[in-house]
Amino acid sequence: MQPRMVKQTPSEIHFDPAVKPSLDPTTMSGIPIRRQYGPDDAPSRADYDNRIADAGRPPFTRGMHGDMYRTKVWTMRQFAGFGTARQTNERFKYLLEKGQTGLSTAFDLPTLMGRDSDDPISLGEVGKCGVAVSSLEDMRVLFDGIDLAEVSTSMTINAPAAILLAFYICVAREQGVPLNKLRGTLQNDILKEFHAQNEYVYPPKQSVKLVIDTIEYCTQHMPQWNTVSISGYHIREAGATAQQELAFTILDGMCYVEESLKRGLDVDAIAPRLSFFWDVHNEFFEEIAKFRAARRMWYKIMKDRYHAKQERSWWLRCHAQTAGVSLTEQQPMVNVVRVAYQALAAVLGGTQSLHTNSMDETLALPTENAVKVALRTQQVIAEETGVTRTVDPLGGSYFIEALTDEMEKRATAFIDHVYKTYGGVLPATEQGYFRRAIAESSAKFGEEFDRGERVMIGVNKYVEDDYERIPILKIDQAVEAEQVGKLRTMRTRREGTPAMRERHRKALQTLRETAKAGGNVMPALIEASEALATVGEMMATMKEVYGGYDGGPEL
Repeated sequence: MQPRMVKQTPSEIHFDPAVKPSLDPTTMSGIPIRRQYGPDDAPSRADYDNRIADAGRPPFTRGMHGDMYRTKVWTMRQFAGFGTARQTNERFKYLLEKGQTGLSTAFDLPTLMGRDSDDPISLGEVGKCGVAVSSLEDMRVLFDGIDLAEVSTSMTINAPAAILLAFYICVAREQGVPLNKLRGTLQNDILKEFHAQNEYVYPPKQSVKLVIDTIEYCTQHMPQWNTVSISGYHIREAGATAQQELAFTILDGMCYVEESLKRGLDVDAIAPRLSFFWDVHNEFFEEIAKFRAARRMWYKIMKDRYHAKQERSWWLRCHAQTAGVSLTEQQPMVNVVRVAYQALAAVLGGTQSLHTNSMDETLALPTENAVKVALRTQQVIAEETGVTRTVDPLGGSYFIEALTDEMEKRATAFIDHVYKTYGGVLPATEQGYFRRAIAESSAKFGEEFDRGERVMIGVNKYVEDDYERIPILKIDQAVEAEQVGKLRTMRTRREGTPAMRERHRKALQTLRETAKAGGNVMPALIEASEALATVGEMMATMKEVYGGYDGGPEL
């Protein structure tokens, strides 16, 4: 039976704050802030173990590891990807030389949408917002000279995530790296695309099925690989509040767990390789509280709702990125200051991995100098500020503990609302609940900004008309011609060799049959990748079976 259409918004969820918002300022997400907090706002000593506990102990409010950054600092990542695979390969090597400890790959819009570089719709976008990858040949160049056994690689890709993972597996095999040695993260969070970013191809149920295929394959063959980076970042960037980001992201994680259990996978086999990805905005203390509340909530959900038994299944491991939406074209040097405070909030919140935005990312892909400053920002926090010398230095703060509790309370209300009203994440997605909720919050913030109640320095306060413009990275149009030329040369070579042409035809036929039968498509995608099938060809083959999607109900 089809669920009934329910048009509901965040305004249906009512809170009863202790102090009326009209009397006190609020956080960016509307939590009232009192003049002062005291002992009544922190847990009693008797309740300490249940609500906070020491780091490394459930409910992990203070951190998952007992020593946190005292023994190992977070992984420092910088998003990289532009132009051709060769250009991005050179940037990867530059960042590794400067001390970066993990690679984060950005793909261009055609790749994100599952289209080849020579698709007519790709015209003008090839290599512009990330690296162009259309076939296994591009992936080989992308990681040329980089030992996949030695680096941790993150790939920001969703609709065609299974295909890019297949490419990566093929490159690892060619390097002689066993799959069980590969470390990294596939973003692979298609649900947030339906909520916020709109880079989807297939309907929600079929899209989530592909995610579960990757989870199943990696669970069996790639035990160190993070199968999904459940991404609140894009939800927040689209206009959600901090508590909506927290709630909606955890809800998406719950959906992936539930669909994996339906597949017959063991919760303790899949949960340790799920990770989370948070936005870090300007509201300093609220962001710290969000991280702490997230760990506590996920622990309770995994233990009590899904009956996970292993401690690693209870951990909410996370990556964080400073808020791209907070960057301004006006007075761009101020972005360096914003990013530093946001990065510090992520560290004080206990992130395992961090990307700091470059000052120029609101204008274009970052220049090398801007990337270096962003990376140095993390290094200053790690090695000069002293915040790594003790675990959870803000733990026990009356204000932080009260804010953590309030974040958990509000996020839990959203989670309960989705299950009680819609029956779960997929029906709520299909009926447009998340999109409406985010749109309402975004509109509310815009109104507050227009009234001057929310400040952005240089935009609606301390405005300067003659601010200095900074150099930006420009992608030469010749990049597109080069990429398209290489792709067409590969196609000609493939089609002109009878054995290659037949292998390619059989591989796509196997992919089509596997998809029709409802089987796990990962082995078929790996075979098609080795047969030099392109991203667009594999996506189109699966679309014949899964169908397309027009975006669902209007807001």
